[in-house]
Amino acid sequence: MKFSVFQVSRRGGREKNEDRMGYCYTREAALFVLADGMGGHPEGEVAAQLALQTISALFQREAQPRLADVAEFLSTGLMAAHHQIIRYASDRGMLDTPRTTLVAAVLQGGSATWVHCGDSRLYLVRDNEMLTRTRDHSYMEHRSPGLLLPERINRNVLFTCLGSPTKPVFDVTGPVMLQQSDKIMLCSDGLWSSVGDDDIVRELSRAGVAEAVPELVETALRKAGDNSDNVTVISLEWETPDSFESTRGISTDSISEGVFASTIQAGVLDGLVDDLDDAAIERSIAEINEAIRRSAARKP
Repeated sequence: MKFSVFQVSRRGGREKNEDRMGYCYTREAALFVLADGMGGHPEGEVAAQLALQTISALFQREAQPRLADVAEFLSTGLMAAHHQIIRYASDRGMLDTPRTTLVAAVLQGGSATWVHCGDSRLYLVRDNEMLTRTRDHSYMEHRSPGLLLPERINRNVLFTCLGSPTKPVFDVTGPVMLQQSDKIMLCSDGLWSSVGDDDIVRELSRAGVAEAVPELVETALRKAGDNSDNVTVISLEWETPDSFESTRGISTDSISEGVFASTIQAGVLDGLVDDLDDAAIERSIAEINEAIRRSAARKP
């Protein structure tokens, strides 16, 4: 695999930055993750960090050097992250749980597959057009066409997230085969709430990710002004083997089978994931497998 990648996180007008992002890879698979800890609940940055650490730890365990089933890994990883947040709150007797959004993408076999929960988005841009983007789990994006929402409902409020007492709702998309110069961008709502889709596509089409992403982030902060949300982005450009010339890019071809590289650090939770709850992960795997079994049984 060959790709160029750029990531940045800027604190806006908030007291602290609860966003987290990072990526990790083996010779044959790469994982990109972004989480936005939710305000209004305690320790959003902890929820976001736990989500990243849990799914990356599972990736390190399962990608040897490739994942057997990418969609199942993403579903299992999301649920494992959710359980770890619940466990964290329970162990500390917290009256309210930390909560976070999550968007994660896996590149493997020349294709991309992703999962998301909440309103952190993934954009896929190809040939100066938006090929697709995720659909927020908000009342606004999930209303029926022509249906007017009651005034008492904030249309931008999320109806699901990780860490909530209810089981998270999430969507898995892909695999989508990648082409030369495809750009994938994962971002928090601090970006897309201030910069429209057309502007995002235009900027990503105009320049490489190392130039386009900082420009998008600065635009978002400038437009939002003093009340700007935190803005966090991780973006990559896919390169085909015969055209890879970027000195800033990453090539995994020379990585030996047992090597795992990661930018996801322990941070505020140093040491916690060293004691990752394998039982919770196994319960998540069993839960996902049972859901898949039931879904298959319902098919004619």
